[in-house]
Amino acid sequence: MKPNTRVPGPRVPGAGALDPRVLAAATPAGRDRYIDLLRVASLGTVVLGHWLMAAVTVDADGRAEAGNLLAVVPSLQILTWLLQIMPVFFFVGGFSHALSYRSLHRRLDGRGVYAAFLRVRLRRLLRPVMLFVAVWGATALALQLVAPESQLANIAARLVAQPLWFIGIYLAMVALTPPLLKLHERYGWAAFGALTAAAATVDLLRFALGVPYVPFLNFAFVWLAVHQLGFLRVDGRLRTPRLPAALATTGLAAATALVALGPYPLSMVGMPGEKISNMAPPTFALLCHGVWLVGAVELLRAPAARLLARPRVWRGVVAANGIAMTAFLWHLTAMLGVYALALGLGAPFPAPGTGTWWAQVPVRLAVAAALTAVLVAVFRAAERPPGPALPTADGTAAAPAAGSARWGGSGAALGVTLTLFGVLGLSAVGFAGLLEGHSAVLVAVPVTAPVAVAMTAAGWLLVEAAGRRALPAAPSTHGAGGPVQREGGGLPVAPRP
Repeated sequence: MKPNTRVPGPRVPGAGALDPRVLAAATPAGRDRYIDLLRVASLGTVVLGHWLMAAVTVDADGRAEAGNLLAVVPSLQILTWLLQIMPVFFFVGGFSHALSYRSLHRRLDGRGVYAAFLRVRLRRLLRPVMLFVAVWGATALALQLVAPESQLANIAARLVAQPLWFIGIYLAMVALTPPLLKLHERYGWAAFGALTAAAATVDLLRFALGVPYVPFLNFAFVWLAVHQLGFLRVDGRLRTPRLPAALATTGLAAATALVALGPYPLSMVGMPGEKISNMAPPTFALLCHGVWLVGAVELLRAPAARLLARPRVWRGVVAANGIAMTAFLWHLTAMLGVYALALGLGAPFPAPGTGTWWAQVPVRLAVAAALTAVLVAVFRAAERPPGPALPTADGTAAAPAAGSARWGGSGAALGVTLTLFGVLGLSAVGFAGLLEGHSAVLVAVPVTAPVAVAMTAAGWLLVEAAGRRALPAAPSTHGAGGPVQREGGGLPVAPRP
């Protein structure tokens, strides 16, 4: 195909089509609605788990301390085998990334597809993230200037950025989708098996030989193995009879054996003060946990599909997908707002895990949900990109020149690398101690919040520039509210990661 030859692209509706009722009504018959439900349900489960695990206490001097309910009541750690649902989100990500990349590859005839793919995915993901970072950066600085002795303010500034670790890992999955998708298309289950074997080898080197730094490799091997299962689902390789049950039983049995007989802790989430965590860095036990969860959700596929065929249920899923990332980013802010209100009103703070503490849980959850709804109403517009990343004004996409495509791919790869390390760094350091230059160690490298934010912003700008160079876009004629995004040529849906 000659440079700048136009290839057909899907026409993009105007901003009015962002109404969930319109989006739901436009759903193609072949849309896999269960994937959308899993995306919302996994993020919602994480939010609920964080709200339940928060255990804030106040001492006799009125100083607040944040703890973890699972550390206070260790017998509840078994619940993390249900509440640690992030493997399902990464599994869904693999499914969506494969569809999106293949769709772009067809539309662009293979030229400039990597830069275009990264540009599309980062636009959907980083707009709400960067707004969150800007608002909290300014808020933390103001709190440090106005109320430097406020313990709750310091706790909030330290904690609210922690969920960004998931964004960083997700960015790595986006960046590695093209090469891993090629491996999948050539080797199928063997590609998943290789990642699984690599994760097991890392743990062997970690626990048997005590090799330093090698455990950090499992941030890649564990989560990418789960992501690879999403590729297998796209190609129908999880539909084999009895396979979902085999994944669930094998994964659960392996995870149980590893925890019972090996060095692995019971909790599938990080615990304060623990010497070994299944999360940071991830362990082979966590991978087995992810495999059993994927098998379990696939077993529920048929009944869920019948439920999602109901118009009212599907409209709810579509609406929730349009705000899911905003709600995830701001849910800890809402939770800390609950405790700030309780402190201001002089409400009692019973010891975590007691009967009185449990009696307060419904009230705390209701108020946290209400505050999250307010924050979503204020910030949800960031989940709607300002314009199309790919289509031109006439609904087509221009194929780039070969030289531009090569430069765009390299520039986009550098940009996404900067971005993911910036986001991970910000997750580690938080917003506390901005004036003192507080730092944290990210894989043996000290990082401060301003440096992490600068890396994230610079990387994103580089991806945008590389994407535009690889695929110039004509001026858009769509409304100022931005178009509805499509994934894999399917249902127009509100932007999401």
